[in-house]
Amino acid sequence: MNIYECIQKETTGVLKHAAIVDGGRSLTYAQLFLLVEKLSQKLERAGVKKYQRVALHCKDSIEYIILNLAILKINAVVVPIPYGASAAETEDVIRRIKIDFFIDWDKKEVRDLKNQETMPAEYEKLNPAFIRFSSGTTGAAKGVLLSHEAIIERTELADQALKINCADTVAWLLQMSFHFVVTILLFLRRGAKIVLCSDGFPASLADNLNRNRATFLYASPFHYNWMANSSSVEAQWFLRVRLAVSTAAKLSVLESENFFKKFNFELNEAYGIIEVGLPFVNTSGDKTKRGSVGKILSGYEIELVDCDAQGVGRILLKGKGMFSSYLSPWSLREEITPGGWFDTGDLGRLDKDGFLFILGREKNLINFNGMKIFPAEVEAVLNSYPVIKESRVYAQIHPIHGEMPVAQIVLKDGQNNLQLDDLRRFIYKNIDKYKAPKEFEVVSEIPKTASGKIKIREK
Repeated sequence: MNIYECIQKETTGVLKHAAIVDGGRSLTYAQLFLLVEKLSQKLERAGVKKYQRVALHCKDSIEYIILNLAILKINAVVVPIPYGASAAETEDVIRRIKIDFFIDWDKKEVRDLKNQETMPAEYEKLNPAFIRFSSGTTGAAKGVLLSHEAIIERTELADQALKINCADTVAWLLQMSFHFVVTILLFLRRGAKIVLCSDGFPASLADNLNRNRATFLYASPFHYNWMANSSSVEAQWFLRVRLAVSTAAKLSVLESENFFKKFNFELNEAYGIIEVGLPFVNTSGDKTKRGSVGKILSGYEIELVDCDAQGVGRILLKGKGMFSSYLSPWSLREEITPGGWFDTGDLGRLDKDGFLFILGREKNLINFNGMKIFPAEVEAVLNSYPVIKESRVYAQIHPIHGEMPVAQIVLKDGQNNLQLDDLRRFIYKNIDKYKAPKEFEVVSEIPKTASGKIKIREK
């Protein structure tokens, strides 16, 4: 099986439909496939062979999608390099994933790295398609390997909730190197039109919501906060939108409420994991379920282990479309998922209706005077404060309290005057006082991992 061949087969009836719009450029499905064919031939002439690992460094664009599909078409393996990754991070991926070819689209070059290292015997049997660096549950970077079969399965499972069709126009705002496998490939399988809005945000989003008449949004809480507070986004534009999925970070109840007040539209929080897929999307439309990622989709199972008195436990998942192995160090899925269960490292609880509420990472938990504080919950509140762009909450060792929550915050562009008393009143209004950070530090940026996640501050 090959995911690209699957896309071609399933879009034979929409070849004249628009596939991708990027600023003033647009491609139909027929034009997209023609460009993929030409580029795949160039890659083969450059020496790229089946199952070889091809690192891809390219900004989000029409070219990024074409390059991915061309690599997949010839059964080589895509290894995305986040655009903006440091030289050290890039070299680490090249070394640990044993990259064969490096495509640098800025320089228009395909470099043969002359890799002489061999892969484990099981590697080719897995029919690999995609490898992405992830911190995993241990905090140590590792390459997550997905097969063509896994990608096909997980896109089909996700579509139970997303219900993508060829009439959809998708406004895309996230970085593709982290969110390509399930969503972009699913949109293409269903013949939808993908409108790229990440370049030139926020003006590009306002323009595309209006001009391209988006019916489906895939974005982060940051983007939805901006929409809720921006006068350039009109509420009437959301009359055409049927689903707005929020992912990549915790969506707070307050953020959902603010969005609903302006647009009369309920956001849909999703829970995606590179090792598993997209097993949760809250499409209930139920205001009482704000803060939940919804019920588990058919084809997946969930189990909570080591639960406390409040029913909060570690989230284990299993189902179709799971990852095949870790590459660095090499570990087959069967060796690290007892009984087929993958330990996410996240903590959560299920309510009486089976809705999952995720509270945060087990390794991030702050123990303040014996009380649990989940940084993601506090960060979601901080990020909804009008002048804050993003934040990081972490534990600081304290001789009396054990651990004390403190925060680093990045202010939005043009903001340079943070009123701490007002901020504290805002926090106290939205979460329990004991969860509020005791100290605040304004910084220019929050350190991120190679996979785009906020780095954990060591205790």
